[in-house]
Amino acid sequence: MSIIIREGGPADIPVILGMLDSCVEWLVGQGRTGQWGTKPLSESPRTVESVTRSVNEGSVFIAEVDGVPAATLTLADSPGPTLSHLPPPGEPERYIHWLASDRRVQGHGAGSALLAHAAEVTRRAGISLLRVDCYAGDDGKLVGYYESNGFVRTETYEGTDGWPGQVLARRV
Repeated sequence: MSIIIREGGPADIPVILGMLDSCVEWLVGQGRTGQWGTKPLSESPRTVESVTRSVNEGSVFIAEVDGVPAATLTLADSPGPTLSHLPPPGEPERYIHWLASDRRVQGHGAGSALLAHAAEVTRRAGISLLRVDCYAGDDGKLVGYYESNGFVRTETYEGTDGWPGQVLARRV
């Protein structure tokens, strides 16, 4: 098994949406619907718009396992409008958007490889702060995943309809 990380772009939007849909299907199968609900995210105009904006404004990376797209994330210069209520970090940062692993190709470390790649890209850009936010409800496994990849909890927040969120940061 080999993991190759490549740059992505607008042509990858259907692949990214497919990964997000596989995550929703996996979460629903576990009875964990608090994060993204029960319907495919590709059917949500708001999500499609958000993914498209992230891809067009940020740097997209796709991890492929043996040539098959397995995970994705986008790096941007800020958390974007949905987290505008958070205090700015007071220094340049890179912010991770839309990290998702295709659950049909899980267990190969593609997500962790992308997080390590994002840290390296951030460091090479002369920036020492990498941040991400995520769903902090249910069993907290997602927050734990980021912590296992070198991130530490910073701000907690409540999103729309009481959605529990956690911002995490990593120094690179």
